Amino acid sequence: MRRRSTLTALVLAAAIGGTACATQAGTAPGPSGRHRSTTLLDKVPESGVLRVCTTGDYRPFSYLDPATKSYTGIDIDMAKNLATSLGVKPRFVATTWAELMGDLTAGKCDIGMGGVSVTLARAQDVYFGTPYLVDGKAAIARCENKSKYQSMKGIDRPGVRVIVNPGGTNEAFVKTNIHEATVITHTDNTTVFDEIVAGRADVMITDSSETEYQAKLEPELCAINPDRPFAFGEKAYLLPRGDEEFKEYVDQWVHLAVHDGTYDGYAADWVG
Repeated sequence: MRRRSTLTALVLAAAIGGTACATQAGTAPGPSGRHRSTTLLDKVPESGVLRVCTTGDYRPFSYLDPATKSYTGIDIDMAKNLATSLGVKPRFVATTWAELMGDLTAGKCDIGMGGVSVTLARAQDVYFGTPYLVDGKAAIARCENKSKYQSMKGIDRPGVRVIVNPGGTNEAFVKTNIHEATVITHTDNTTVFDEIVAGRADVMITDSSETEYQAKLEPELCAINPDRPFAFGEKAYLLPRGDEEFKEYVDQWVHLAVHDGTYDGYAADWVG
């Protein structure tokens, strides 16, 4: 009886250990003792769709054309490439900068893309993939005023109107660094630069890549020292926290895309 009890205990321990190993490998118990995958690396191919949260208001990374209702941009092309690598189609999920984090953590999408800056506050709730671009904060203004805004001291003074879009790192930077200038919040990121051109605002502080792109679109605007930004920054894709398998795959995909010319090829269509 003692030997039988010992054997029974060993069998139970082995069964429990096997279940634990299977769970750690990315599976969870399903009906009738079967296991189902819990990683998006399996679930996305099974669904046939990669759901991509994107704001659609941040060229050159993500832009939703109001007339055609279609998305374009560097990260839109990258999303299509990632979907193809997984054998699925991309589905773009509209969001805003204020809602992006909540939409991803609520499971409304599988990945967040579109010029997302890496921050420690965001990293508390999600994973960031391998950064694909170094991109700090820089100023953009009408070219006639370029010499006035070479430094934060020149920008943050009475009489200067600093315009900002809400909900993202631009607003966070302005709140931290602008104390004397007048801050104008403009909710439509697709028309915010028109306010500077029209003379209703003087300067905007945003990612250096955006200042360079907008300066090419608008001859009246000049990017101010985009190669010497006020603060260091990086861009990366948002991923659900805890899904190690999916993150490893996306990291490897980003690494290859950055080094084999894929990313540069998409970027060249927008920024040259």
